[in-house]
Amino acid sequence: MWSKRSSVDYALQRRHALERLRSRVRSVSRQDLCDADPMLIRAALHHGELSTARCPINDCGRLVMLNYTFGEQLGQYSGRIKSAAELEEMENEFGEFMVRVVEVCTECGWNHMTASYLLGDGVVRRPPRRQKTVEDIYG
Repeated sequence: MWSKRSSVDYALQRRHALERLRSRVRSVSRQDLCDADPMLIRAALHHGELSTARCPINDCGRLVMLNYTFGEQLGQYSGRIKSAAELEEMENEFGEFMVRVVEVCTECGWNHMTASYLLGDGVVRRPPRRQKTVEDIYG
């Protein structure tokens, strides 16, 4: 992605959480780390992209990556999950928006935000016009 900037990698926080789990002190339990919300697991099953990495907790399955997009210029579409191909299209359509990448294991519930970064071409635009949703129509 050509416009990727302000990138933050959360690998050290992930490593710290896993080290606390594996330490002898056991300051954190497996249930504390594998606490994915059922909606997050459902989103991973239906909208995520399969990763080559395995689950770091007990190697129970492959991780699924979710790309959440946020930004004022996205309007009502802020907070939605997008694929990598959709992100490449969006970086030419919007001036600036944040992408947060979350890894999820659908087997045990492990989840962790792995990265966040900004995308967009830098041109300030108005958000798209709000379109009616099913909730607006049927209440």
